[in-house]
Amino acid sequence: MATSDRLLEAGGEIWNAQKSHPFVTELADGTLAEDAFLTWVRQDYRYLLDYARVFAIAGSKARDEATMTRLFGIAHTTLDDEMDLHREFAADYGLSPADLEAAQKAPTCVAYTNFLLRTAYEGTLPEIAAAIYPCGQGYLDIADHMADRAPQEDHRYAPFIEKYTSDEFREVVNWMRSFVDRYGERYPEQYEAMEAAFLTSARLEFRFWEMAYRREDWGLPTAGTDA
Repeated sequence: MATSDRLLEAGGEIWNAQKSHPFVTELADGTLAEDAFLTWVRQDYRYLLDYARVFAIAGSKARDEATMTRLFGIAHTTLDDEMDLHREFAADYGLSPADLEAAQKAPTCVAYTNFLLRTAYEGTLPEIAAAIYPCGQGYLDIADHMADRAPQEDHRYAPFIEKYTSDEFREVVNWMRSFVDRYGERYPEQYEAMEAAFLTSARLEFRFWEMAYRREDWGLPTAGTDA
């Protein structure tokens, strides 16, 4: 069994939990509350900045030109293309690029990006491949699930589903899958570390939907207010 399939099998319960999360089902139906969606837009924008950094760090660790080129390319595409979707959504709801840049990371976003960056700096390429895989494969699988249950008429969140089911996104995810399989086959002794990294990211993916749905914040008084 390919390493990517073993990882997805290990994370099957988490995958199913994501697909049934109310953020996912309500976005698919077009009924998701605007505040929840805008929380996701702000937090995912901040997340993607660090996600791109992880690919760049991984590229610096790769030893063959093709892998280096592709990892650096995905970092660039994330910043140049995927984040355009967030900027467009923000503009539709009256938010500027400055508003996105000024957003404070919620605790879950901090936990997820810190985990990915620590894995990128301290981990091996097999671990990095496994840690980034749940985001790519997860969004594709969940967007496919959304497309299956979405109403026939487009709604305001349809561009989200279209983006993450696009041929371009599928191609990137297919490469990420092959990246996981290649390094899993090359370094079978690292499978346990890969699985641990994969499952941590998968759990944080689930928590990210929950964070947005609950409008998670730090729960602290702001400056100038009574405690």
